[in-house]
Parts: sequence; C-alpha cells; structure tokens
Amino acid sequence: MKKTYLIGFIFTLLYLTCNAAQAQDFVYQPVNPAFGGETFNYQWLQSSAQSQDRLKDPDALTSSGASKQDPLDSFKSNLERQILSQLSRQLITSQFGEGGLEPGSYTIGNYQIEVTEGSNGVIIQIVDIGTGNQTTVTIPYY
Repeated sequence: MKKTYLIGFIFTLLYLTCNAAQAQDFVYQPVNPAFGGETFNYQWLQSSAQSQDRLKDPDALTSSGASKQDPLDSFKSNLERQILSQLSRQLITSQFGEGGLEPGSYTIGNYQIEVTEGSNGVIIQIVDIGTGNQTTVTIPYY
C-alpha cells in the first residue's frame, strides 16, 4: 500500500512540474545598428567603446576638436603646402600648357607618362623607369 501511495505521489509531482514548464519563441534582435539593430543605439555604443579605450593617441585631436599643434607650426606647414601647391601648378602649366593634358607620351625625370582618351575618360598611365612600377589613373568624363 505504501508503494502505491509513493508511486502516486511521484507521478503527481512529475505531472505538476511538467505542467509548470512553458516555452516561448526565441527572437534575436541585434543591438548594433550596422547589423540591423535600432539606429538610436549608435551613440550609446560609440560612447561605451570610447570609455573603454585605454590607449590614447598622442597625436589625436583634443576634446574640443582642435589640434594640439603650436599655431606657428601650423602656419609653417600651411605655408609649405601652399608653396608646394603653387609650384606643382606652375610645373603642370609649363609642362602641359594652359589646355591641360593632351593625349601623348611625356617623360618627366624618371617617369614616363602616357595620356590616352578611352571610352570611360582620360587614361593616364605613369611608369617609373627606374623600378618599372606603374600606376594607371582614369579621369571620367562628366
């Protein structure tokens, strides 16, 4: 008699625990907006990543966005860029004329420059005579 009560009690206990177990559908929702998550999460992810960054670049911009460079150094580098830009503009004008690049072959220093017109635009092939390295630039028509 005790065994039947014990077996009945075990079955009742199993029945009650099995009834209590429920399941639901698992739906994955990405957090990162780059992978389909909510776009409002971007700022939170960015600030979280920046707060965990332990490596600071000494050449990075300050928090205000300004460069740490001395104003005189900045002026000097700006002046150098402008002078080099003016020199390169004068070199191109003297070498290729006012009309710009005309189709043909040019040799400047160690560089052989081939200018041709293609169906997509002007094709400029630059070959370093010393090393044999070459670069092709296509300037599309507008």
